[in-house]
Formats: sequence, structure tokens, C-alpha cells
Amino acid sequence: MIFLDNRQDKIEITKEMEHSIREIIEYALKEEEVNLPCEISVIFVDNDHIKDINRENRNIDRATDVLSFPMLEYPKGRVFKDVYTNYDFQPSDMDGENLVLGDIAISLEKAEEQSREFCHSFLREVCYLTVHSLLHLLGYDHMEDEDKKVMRRREEEILREFEL
Repeated sequence: MIFLDNRQDKIEITKEMEHSIREIIEYALKEEEVNLPCEISVIFVDNDHIKDINRENRNIDRATDVLSFPMLEYPKGRVFKDVYTNYDFQPSDMDGENLVLGDIAISLEKAEEQSREFCHSFLREVCYLTVHSLLHLLGYDHMEDEDKKVMRRREEEILREFEL
């Protein structure tokens, strides 16, 4: 289940955008071998709201484009498909029959700014941020150069399927 929650009123969320986000999440989950029902929440916020979330959760007092809140833990350098091959989850990982992967917060204001800065569409930027954050929920990271290369490659492979 993919929950989309709009908590901002500055940028319109179109049906096309909602559809694209759901479609790209479903595709990425399949590509990352998440073959069981799961839950992901995506909230759309403005710069002020994401700044508050960033300060409360990371002690960083500035707006950012996207924040990820994974519910599963991964050994360093490992991702979902490396770790959870037998799907042996704890009851606390589940909501009924659904595996809870985590939450994504996207600042649509920041996405709009970045789409202009990088000279591509707003939809492409929102989808990129969604994929980027989803990969974090699945254990990917970009703190070290080698991990960053792997994550960027996966992002682009997924986005390429949608011609974004």
C-alpha cells in the first residue's frame, strides 16, 4: 500500500503526478525484489515543514528536498534484497499482512526549485526524489563514494524505465 498525504498548499498535486509516483514506487519495489505486500507513506510538504522535520529528527535547521525514515535495519553495505531473502520479519515490522518499509517526506517547493536549477521537469524531480528516498528505505546509502555510485546507478536505471 502506498499512502500519499498532501500537507502543503503551495503546489498543486496532479492526478498524473500521483499516478507517476505510485507507478515508479511499484516498479522500484519489484526491481529491488520486494515481492510481498508492503506499506510506504509519502507526505508532501513545503520548505518550512521539511525544515521543522529536519531539525526535529536530524538537528539540522534548514530545508532539504527529501527525508527518508526507514523502518527496517540493514547491515552496513547491504540492501533489502541482500538481507531479507527468506522474509523472516518480526511482528513489529508488520502492519497486518503488510511489511512497513517507512516514510518519505518530499518538499514540493524544493523540488520545484531544483527542477528549474537542473533544467528538467518538476515531475522528473519529484520522481527522482521519490526513488532516491525509496532506495534509502531499502538500505541504500550514499555516505561513502562506492555506495554513492551504486545508489546513483540504481536511481538512473529505475528512472530510465519511465523516460524521465
